[in-house]
Amino acid sequence: TDEKTLIDILAGRSNAQRQLIAREYRAAAGKDLKDALKGDLSGDLEHIMVALVTPPAVFDAKQLKKSMKGAGTDEKALTEILASRTSKQMKEVAQAYYTVYKKSLGDDISSDTSGDVRKALLTLADGRRDENQRVDEQVAKKDAQILYHAGEKRWGTDEDKFIEVLCFSSFPQLKLTFDEYRNISGKKIEDSIQGETSGHFEDLLLAIVKCATNTPAFFAERLHKSLKGAGTDEFTLNRILVSRSEIDLWDIQAEYQKLYGHSLCSAIKSDTSGDYEAVLLRICGDGQEPEQKY
Repeated sequence: TDEKTLIDILAGRSNAQRQLIAREYRAAAGKDLKDALKGDLSGDLEHIMVALVTPPAVFDAKQLKKSMKGAGTDEKALTEILASRTSKQMKEVAQAYYTVYKKSLGDDISSDTSGDVRKALLTLADGRRDENQRVDEQVAKKDAQILYHAGEKRWGTDEDKFIEVLCFSSFPQLKLTFDEYRNISGKKIEDSIQGETSGHFEDLLLAIVKCATNTPAFFAERLHKSLKGAGTDEFTLNRILVSRSEIDLWDIQAEYQKLYGHSLCSAIKSDTSGDYEAVLLRICGDGQEPEQKY
């Protein structure tokens, strides 16, 4: 296999172009490009190349399935995907999930999670977040009061109210709500969530807050964790680079540089090698820093 040519052709194209290439390949070769890649490649390189030729909604669906398969649930992956996708994306993912697995995403989430986490994940999976980018100051004030009275202001926590506000409001609206929250409570919403909730539910709410305030920084932190310490978490690395490559990967790289004082590309170089490293760097724009790409 000529890996270099494969990398040049697939990693340097948009997903839409890769889908056309896959269609042409099937017509010419009589088999799926995905299967050909699986047959010719192995390990990390195989995983990332197959991910590149998978339609985005199907890729997310497969990642969700993977996070719920077998013993134990990978809550971090589940949270990352469901907290960061738009309603439109989630509807497409749910559709793809059903097409591929003949089961509803909601049913699988239900049987794999419980309690408040289940309730919040199901709401997110339903794709009911408001996508309107206009913000309403009165609503922000009202929602900030609701959050305040659901947590800081009472004995115990009203988790349903947190789910209601955090899983339905648009990200710009949430940003305003968090500002108002700080005005009335004197605390950051993150601090209140940490004080009022725990475990996976706390992680999920904090992920939503992070995505609402700065999505690229949320992913930069996830990437940093995947590259830090002993061994690389290739699944997270692949998932974020592939799924964000046409959305906000430049911004993620800029945030990464800001947060950690070195580039994402340099972290990838010191943590990976060979053709796998080459693909990752290519997805990141061949190691050119974001500002040169804008």
